[in-house]
Amino acid sequence: MTVKLKVLPVAAVFSATTAIPAFADLKYQNNSGGSVELYGQFDPVIVSVDDGQETETRLLDNDLSNSRVGLRVIQPYGSNEFMFRFESGLGLPSTATANQNGTNTNGWTRSDIRHVDFSLKGGYGKFSAGQGSMASDGAAETDLSYVGTALYSFTNDENGAFFYRGADGVLSDITVGDSSSNFDGGRRGRIRYDTPDFNGFSAAIAYGQNILSSSDDDDYYDIALKYGNTFANGIEFAASFAYAVRDFDDGSGEQRDTIGSASVLLPSGFSFTAALGSRDNTSAGASDPDYWYTKLAYEGDWVSWGKTGVGIDYFDGSDFENQGSSTKSWGIAVVQRIDAINTDAYLKYRNHDFDDTVDFDKNEAWVLGALWKF
Repeated sequence: MTVKLKVLPVAAVFSATTAIPAFADLKYQNNSGGSVELYGQFDPVIVSVDDGQETETRLLDNDLSNSRVGLRVIQPYGSNEFMFRFESGLGLPSTATANQNGTNTNGWTRSDIRHVDFSLKGGYGKFSAGQGSMASDGAAETDLSYVGTALYSFTNDENGAFFYRGADGVLSDITVGDSSSNFDGGRRGRIRYDTPDFNGFSAAIAYGQNILSSSDDDDYYDIALKYGNTFANGIEFAASFAYAVRDFDDGSGEQRDTIGSASVLLPSGFSFTAALGSRDNTSAGASDPDYWYTKLAYEGDWVSWGKTGVGIDYFDGSDFENQGSSTKSWGIAVVQRIDAINTDAYLKYRNHDFDDTVDFDKNEAWVLGALWKF
């Protein structure tokens, strides 16, 4: 086994997150009740990935919740509230682009834009337009556990671009990201409507296109239902369900995703989270993958720094790369809140086991990171 260590310029960011105290809110309020707020975060990680033959260790930006900066403008108009939001990733070398062949260091591109979003909210609900979340964004990731900062239903953040290695030592053309997904909705240039909250229930519907990509002219539309409540005995519960369709512009068919997730947090600190999803591809020759996911977690005030969360999860997927293929993944993590610097430090281990028509070595990853917000 060979070990390669690559340290990228993002090291300066990692040092900053552990040395800078929490900012006061970067927020200006006007005399009419409106506000302008600057916000952001840094999420550097040391990632070590073992593909069964070689180990790659690098310092990168965590694609789980990438480093970003944003601006939020809110202005009330009578009983309505107008909001403009701009948010962009910083384009730092990311876990999403790192594999055995190197890391993409091309910097910021327009695909790093997360939100250019206008909305109007009132008693009738909320209308949104612009680049932002589709209705199904987050529907597979309902999670009340504190360890969700590092451990949740999308299991490919730390090593999704790494290729599986065959038992003969040769790298395949199948990546960890190819072998699993939670089908969660994304962000698009869209129009969206959200209903008001009715006793914890709300719904949303959206239509959009991938305006940040010149090669994607597909149509996207979805609908979602959400519920959340804290009961009299202190039990918290949340759940989401969504149906999303991608209509391919070339006329080859549609991709239809059905996803759902739920999470319960008990007063004792224990929580249980589950998610599942299926994809129906109408294109000729495409497989129809599905998965289920579960997590057991616990959180408590063990140290004076802040809350501690620990958890273990398991992912089971079928037919992701080819019909008959199988994906198993499990992970364990601990997240420690450091209130004094508004930071969550975390350590995670993730194991991927993918079976297809040939044998592949397991892919393992260790992640040490710190998420600092301002």
